[in-house]
Amino acid sequence: MSKHFTAIISSAFGKFASKAFSPSIQNVINSGYVKLMGLDMSEFREPKTYETLNQLFTRALERPRALPKEEDALISGVDALITDAGVIKEGKAYQIKGMSYSIEALLGEYHQEAALKVEGGEFINFYLSPKDYHRYHMPMKLKVKSLTHIPGKHYPVNIPLLRNKPNLFIENERVVIECEDEKGRMQVLVLVAALNVAQMIVTFEERIRTNSDIREPVHYAYEDLWLERGELFGWFEMGSTVVMFSEKGSIFPEVAINQKVKFTDVLGKVL
Repeated sequence: MSKHFTAIISSAFGKFASKAFSPSIQNVINSGYVKLMGLDMSEFREPKTYETLNQLFTRALERPRALPKEEDALISGVDALITDAGVIKEGKAYQIKGMSYSIEALLGEYHQEAALKVEGGEFINFYLSPKDYHRYHMPMKLKVKSLTHIPGKHYPVNIPLLRNKPNLFIENERVVIECEDEKGRMQVLVLVAALNVAQMIVTFEERIRTNSDIREPVHYAYEDLWLERGELFGWFEMGSTVVMFSEKGSIFPEVAINQKVKFTDVLGKVL
């Protein structure tokens, strides 16, 4: 099967974004992007210091943000817009209001037990726009049990398409990370690709190569891999979406649809 046209576009854009131009040209590219997208660079280096557009996309914070003192605080692991949130019912969640999808289909063959365990629990969708900080961090202390890279398309995940294209998350390439919290309850994080996302980087699994030539899901399992709340575990090379699924009774979220959140913001409690 040949690559979908959205993946081809994303690959081409990724090559452009990774190319280092002369300092003067790169400065024009970087400054133009900052102005076009309205980036807030107050926590980052000056745009001209990034040698490629991709380095600007994946920029790191210059100073760490302070984590909340409360140990039971559930934090946002990303800077994003919450496009939907709610209770998982009959194996379904929503990419946006009115557009449900099957969690079993999203998580894939290696995570069917996880799909059953989160029934009645909570889901939260975090949309990272092209102007957001693109790195993702752990929302709570979690033990990573397994990870699956599922190849797919690279449709945009913006609001208009979320409202009009059924099963958008299921059709797109994604990385499913199955975890347990400190009380052994199921927590699943799903990284969803989008148009122009040439790569989704996961720092603890270097074997993942997204938007590559793989055609079948690739699965990895781990024995004792704990990641702390707030710990960096990767980044999108452009904007995209993170979806979080939590076992019933494990978290008490206090979030609203269309709420803008930032990494380290308190979103509720881990029960």
